[in-house]
Amino acid sequence: MRTELTNAQWLHEQAEISIEDLAHVSGMPAGILRELVEYGALTPVNAADTQWRFTVECVVAVRTVSRLREDFELDANALSVALNLVERIHKLEAELRSVRSQIPGTRIKR
Repeated sequence: MRTELTNAQWLHEQAEISIEDLAHVSGMPAGILRELVEYGALTPVNAADTQWRFTVECVVAVRTVSRLREDFELDANALSVALNLVERIHKLEAELRSVRSQIPGTRIKR
């Protein structure tokens, strides 16, 4: 039996992290993260500054991108498209749950 260790960290929604920290917690190279910013898939809080900072919500998105990169060997452009689609799916699922919660007698499926 193989035991895998993982790190857990509580993310405060108001917190911001640097691109270097984002690269460290996600396992993605900072260069790829910079390309994702150029493609518009990631948006720094302070895009005009030279030292980009990101919301901690980006950690979840970049970890998803990291898994996609490993599983499918995608380049930064394909990763940005995939990330946009994943985020769109999450938004649509949230909207669907909201609509279903307003309809009496409808069970919410995940």
